[in-house]
This record gives sequence, structure tokens and C-alpha cells, in this order.
Amino acid sequence: MKILIFGAGAVGGYLGARLSHAGHEVTLVTRTTMAESINHNGLAIVEDNRHLITQPQAVVSLRQAVLDNAPYDVILLGMKAYDLEAALNEMIAFYPQPPTLITLQNGIGVEEQLMRQLGAVPVVSGSVTIPLSMSASHVITVEQSGRGLALAPVTSDQDIEPWVELFQEASITTLKIDNYQSLKWSKALLNIMANASSAIVNRHPRVIYGYAPTFELERSMLRETLAVMRKRKIKVIDLPGAPAARLSRALRWLPSFILQPLLTRRIAEGRGDKMPSFHADLSAGKEKNEVAYHNGAIARIGRAEGVAVPVNTVLADLLLKLARKELDWREFDGYPKRLLAEIRRFQQGQP
Repeated sequence: MKILIFGAGAVGGYLGARLSHAGHEVTLVTRTTMAESINHNGLAIVEDNRHLITQPQAVVSLRQAVLDNAPYDVILLGMKAYDLEAALNEMIAFYPQPPTLITLQNGIGVEEQLMRQLGAVPVVSGSVTIPLSMSASHVITVEQSGRGLALAPVTSDQDIEPWVELFQEASITTLKIDNYQSLKWSKALLNIMANASSAIVNRHPRVIYGYAPTFELERSMLRETLAVMRKRKIKVIDLPGAPAARLSRALRWLPSFILQPLLTRRIAEGRGDKMPSFHADLSAGKEKNEVAYHNGAIARIGRAEGVAVPVNTVLADLLLKLARKELDWREFDGYPKRLLAEIRRFQQGQP
């Protein structure tokens, strides 16, 4: 197959390398430094001390990727959710009639945005649960094995079995999900754990979960999310190596004195020394943040459904204001009580 990966960072690069190794013609649209490095050195995957080196083509723009006018069979969208609008504008300009699009973004609302802007173009919802990092601009490290990819049709008339087989034949564990809303919301439930709060107070997630008041804040945030899912009749499901349904049951039935040490240990083991993605964007000085597609989307939909979502609302609002420099990060850095005070102020209806 002729495959385009539009927005190839660690996730897109990993899938591209696997697909290239399986014999497909893969083109990556990525940053200039990464493109130059891949074209010169190849694209390497490091997993369990094993190295796999592949040689996909790397370019720096969609326009460059479509210069030969040869159509692609499928496009994987790997950019951040907040970069999707710019990517769609580029696609409308240079590839207005694309083939099937597979989304790889975390967050809620991406598929709906694609359908609004592109109309009848087939869209498949995807979610990668493999922890990945880039140790160099052409080297992708798999930090934890035993995970994979989940795919779901966005419309009921889609047959996604060929895409499931495509990834499975490329040695990527791939799970077919019937309901894309379950896929996206279940992944978001996992993504939001100690993400926004960790970014706001500039502390590792294990600190957030180890301190009782911020743990209770997190517990309330997750329970709000589950309440919105119940109102919308969205089922929580497990994804490859990512037990969202088990988390949901634990939040519902376990008391805090049992739940807190369990989740603190899991957060510490799962994260290692890495800070979460919202923090990475904030510390890099980006004025956009994927919290808008996570806590922000949960808050917006919850309010529309009549579900109380104060914690998600405040977390999203604070983090976006910090990203836009409307608030001073130093006021929250290492001060969880400052964050907790903002939650209380909102709940009490204070400005």
C-alpha cells in the first residue's frame, strides 16, 4: 500500500516504521530536523534492546508529499489535536479529495471536526496505547511492550477489517472496537489522570496522587467524566494494555484509603520519571494545549448534558490561561493548595 503519515512524531513515526518494515510504501510528513535525519540515517525503533531500522521517505509538507500526483491508499493523521485545523486547511489546499483518514489524536471531538470540514471522506478512529519516546530525531523507543492500537469505525456502514489487518500484519497488536465514542472517551479517561493538575502545579503525577487533597481532586475529576459518559450512554472499555474499565470499577467501588495507594503505584510505574503531555506543552511555551480536547471537552459536553463538572471546568480553564500567559505559572508552581482554592472558589460561585 501507499501510505501517508501526516504529522509524524513519535506515534506516527512508530507506525510508519512498522508499516515500512512490512513492505509498504510509506511517506512521513514531519519536522525538518526529523525529516533530514530519517532520510540520512533511516528510522529506527528500539524495543526490548532490539533495533529495527527502516527507510521510509520523509518530507516536510503535505504539498511535497503529493507532488508526484500518485494517490495514497490511506492517510494517518498524527499531529496534535490542536494542530488539526491547520493540517485540514493544508489538506483542503493540496489534497482536497483524500482517501480514508485514520485519526491518531488523543482527545474528544477530533472525528467530528474532520467530518464537519471534509464531508463524505471516510474517517476511522484510532488510539495508540504504546508509550513511546524519541531519544533522537530518527530513533523511537518503545518504553513498555504489551500494548498496541485500537481502531473503530466512525459511521455504521464502514468495514475497518482491512485496516485492522494492515496493522496486525505490521506486527502491531490491533484491536477492533465497535463504538468509536467508547474508544475515544475511554482513552481520554486514562489520559486525564494527573495530567492537567500535574501541569498546573509543576509536579510529577506521583506527587499529585500521593498527596491526599490532590488525589481527591483527581478522583472527583474522573468521577465527573464517568458521569458524563453514563449520561451519554458511552460504555467504558479496555484498550490494548490500558484497563479503563477496571479503573472505572475501582473508582465506583473502592474507598479512598484503598484506591489512593493503588493508583499512586500505578501512576509511578507507568510514568517513570516522565512528566505528562500537558506539562510538556506548557513547559515548551506553547500557547495551545490538548487539555481543550480532554478536560475542556468533558466540561463542555457535561454542561450541555446537565452534569456537574466543576473540576474538569477549572482544570481546563486554568491550564489554558497559563498557556496563554494570562496567569503566572509561578503562582501555582509547587502550590497545590492554590489549585484547590480555585476549585473551591468556582464551586462557591465566586468570580
